[in-house]
Amino acid sequence: MVCNNSSCSGIEKSGFLTPKWDIDCNKVKIIMISEAPPMESSAYFSEDKTDYMITTIQAFNDAGLNVKSLQDIISLGFQITTAIKCPKIDYSIPSSTIKICSELLESELKLYQNAKVYMLMGDVAISAINNIARRQIGKRVIPNNSTYKIRNEEFMFGDIRIFPSYLQTGKNYLIEKSKRSMIADDINRAFNYVSQKGK
Repeated sequence: MVCNNSSCSGIEKSGFLTPKWDIDCNKVKIIMISEAPPMESSAYFSEDKTDYMITTIQAFNDAGLNVKSLQDIISLGFQITTAIKCPKIDYSIPSSTIKICSELLESELKLYQNAKVYMLMGDVAISAINNIARRQIGKRVIPNNSTYKIRNEEFMFGDIRIFPSYLQTGKNYLIEKSKRSMIADDINRAFNYVSQKGK
C-alpha cells in the first residue's frame, strides 16, 4: 500500500506505516481500528513490549481473553490497524486528513473478505468509517453523539457489525478506568458476536 497524496496535514508523512499482512487475511473476523501509528516505527505491530502493544494486550486481558502477544491476538481472529497511516504531530488530526486517509483504509479493509466486525477505537476511527460509508452508501453509519451514549446500540455497515469504542493505546488507557472498562466490554462483546455468528 502506497500513499501518493501530499495534501495531508497534522501528520509526519515520513513515518508512513501499515500493519504486517503476512497473515491469513481470510481468518480475520474482527478488525480493530485505532487512531494512528506511533512515531517510533518499531513500536507498531510489534511483539516487543512497547507502550503501544502493552496497552493493547492489556485491553484483551481485561476483556477476559488471555493473550500474551500480538500473535495471540491474531490467532483469535483479530487484525489491528489504524485509520491514519502516519504518526500524528499534534493531539488532534484534521478532519481533512482523516477523510483523505480513509481512502487507504477503505482499500485495506477489502483485504479481509471474511471480517464480521469493525471495532472503532476512538473518534478518528469513527470518523474514518463514516467517511467510507458516505462514499459507499451516501450517509454516515455512526451517529454524531458521545461514544458512551451509543456504544451499546447495534450498528451495521452492510454485513459488518460496527462497535464504536475508545482508543486502547497510549498511557491514558491505564489512567482512565471507566474507558478501560468499556473497552474491555466492547472487545468481549465483539468476540462473542463473532463466536455466535460462527455457530
